[in-house]
Amino acid sequence: MSISLGTWPTPVDLMPRCARTLGLGADDLWIKRDDVTGLGGGGNKIRKLQYTCAQAVALGATTLITSGAPQSNHARLTAAAAARLGLRCILVLRGTRPETMQGNLVLDAVVGADIVWAGQTDTDSVIAEAGDSVVRSGGIPFVIPFGGTSAVAAQGYVDCAREIEQQIPGFDRVVVAVGSGGTMAGLVAHLGADRVIGVDVGAVSDPVSTVAGLLDEMPGPAVRSGNLRIVRDQVGQGYSTLTDGSSRAIRHLARTEGIFLDPTYTGRAFAGLMNLVEDNVIAAGTTTVFLHTGGLPGLFGHAELSTLL
Repeated sequence: MSISLGTWPTPVDLMPRCARTLGLGADDLWIKRDDVTGLGGGGNKIRKLQYTCAQAVALGATTLITSGAPQSNHARLTAAAAARLGLRCILVLRGTRPETMQGNLVLDAVVGADIVWAGQTDTDSVIAEAGDSVVRSGGIPFVIPFGGTSAVAAQGYVDCAREIEQQIPGFDRVVVAVGSGGTMAGLVAHLGADRVIGVDVGAVSDPVSTVAGLLDEMPGPAVRSGNLRIVRDQVGQGYSTLTDGSSRAIRHLARTEGIFLDPTYTGRAFAGLMNLVEDNVIAAGTTTVFLHTGGLPGLFGHAELSTLL
């Protein structure tokens, strides 16, 4: 069961200038624009929220509660979905309130979310406290997990996989960022492990087990974790850092196609794609789809933003 929160199907576009600069043919490289899903600044979390919010509404929830990093795209879009549905939203964010609110934090506030800073406390305990406060006030809380990811939510990317099949018949592979794992899991559940390459961004310690665990809970044929294709060379110094590869990828796509990437997810993912082309894992004459999962607002709140200038 799902509800509609976005604009579907999202578009696909050829990227001929970028493809040629990488040594590919003009028709070899496509982009699936899940950064333009319509709600709250766009991004891949909308497809997942269509399933989790349907659960919340069915249970009569009055408040959505979720957690994330300060520049969490999932938090921003959960807050936007709550506004669309007439629900309250509580965001439990790691760390302490910054001196200046930037990027996604500004949008969280504009859309009316209540932000609770967890400091050094485990976010699960802060979420539990937030839920108790909702109950005491007569409301019904619904907790959405980190990254909006669950086996149910991953069905949103089964939907996306079907869209890509209809839009680009006969494509060879999809390249996608792997954060909390649900996006890749949904794609693999429908397309198979051979046609999906994930690029780890460092959001979880073991992305292979994370994606495999989600797949085990989803309907469809079993997928062995050893068959998953996840590139792990783009994490750099950690999830919150701006890597050299991501900087390079952001500039490259902007200057060849006028498309902006974010530093944490899509920048790393496209850097991984570029390396796969250089290593001839992705070769000319095959069709590759890069899944743009959104996240641009986070660029404006990144501590290392000035290094891109």
